[in-house]
Amino acid sequence: MTTRSPRVLGLMSGTSADGIDAVLLELPRWPNLGEGGAPPPLSRSVPRARVLGHVFTPYADDVRSLVVRAMRDDLRTSELAQLHFLLGEEFARAASPLAADADLVASHGQTVYHIPSLDEARGWRTRATLQLGEAAVIAARLGKLVVADFRPADLALGGQAAPLVPFADRVLYAQADVRRSLHNLGGISNLTYLPSLDAAGVRAFDTGPANCLIDEVAERTGRRFDDGGRLAASGVVHEELVRTWLRDPYFDAAPPKSTGREYWHLSRFDAPGLSLPDLAATVTAFTARSIADAYERFVVPLGLDEVVVAGGGARNPVLMGALKTLLSPLPVATFEERGWNSSVREAAAFAVLGYFAAQGWPNVLAHTTGASRAAVAGKITRPPE
Repeated sequence: MTTRSPRVLGLMSGTSADGIDAVLLELPRWPNLGEGGAPPPLSRSVPRARVLGHVFTPYADDVRSLVVRAMRDDLRTSELAQLHFLLGEEFARAASPLAADADLVASHGQTVYHIPSLDEARGWRTRATLQLGEAAVIAARLGKLVVADFRPADLALGGQAAPLVPFADRVLYAQADVRRSLHNLGGISNLTYLPSLDAAGVRAFDTGPANCLIDEVAERTGRRFDDGGRLAASGVVHEELVRTWLRDPYFDAAPPKSTGREYWHLSRFDAPGLSLPDLAATVTAFTARSIADAYERFVVPLGLDEVVVAGGGARNPVLMGALKTLLSPLPVATFEERGWNSSVREAAAFAVLGYFAAQGWPNVLAHTTGASRAAVAGKITRPPE
């Protein structure tokens, strides 16, 4: 590290698998942490991180097709091994425009499978998680130290390896006088509840599906997603199906909890005989209702002033309209309406986690993942000499 404020390049591709966000983040020079590696103290006077640059690189159609097939457990071992190294090249390419000014790189990689809990019926006998994008390739191409593979450390300590972003959400977005929920509508829906500057009050969990089911319906029309919610807007919601789907046991489980696309796929929720517009309308309504129910059960009782939404779902007016109606009178706004850039949130979060890992500091809020203690999450790969 140099004597100036540290600069970390965060790389992230989420469960929507649309491409890679690269964010160059300048961090405060936090003092060395005390015994136990407590999260950094926050106050009104502590400077927050500064975004120096952001680049989004979409996946080519053939690459995204491989990623989606991996998520659906539809790749041979040889194909999966090649995809791991191919994504290393893709992440390095996405990082290259910003890499020169970075002190280190933090790459989350691409999650293709996540098993946070056992399920004999599904053949899940060992908890596991898999993120692709070989760190050695990134380090070699960029000539930078790379921190990657963040999730296994928490899993090894009994956690669900998710959510990890809340540690950074607190550092970047907590406010003393606002009880705020940051909600990400990616492939999966997840939230971080920030009641104050104190780390102990943070709550976070996956509520269930966000865009993943909606995207699957849209794919049947030849599109990657329901642009503008137009497909759903042209259909009719079948309320009896929504009520049936809401009986899924995941919704009754109390946090901490996490889930993934391997659980929420359309083959479990399909409705033969429904037109595609009606199916889109119904899964969109189901998604919104499941999110609102999670707030009613697990968040609103804690005290909540506002919900601020990021992710691709924030650009779906049908989904957002339903959420605003269901959560009323709570204010529901987008990151952009608060003056923030939602596109950088997750990549910036892993930049924070990567910096902490490089210092050997714990970077997980264990009470949000269910782990026995806070892990130093992330494996370090050094560039070739």
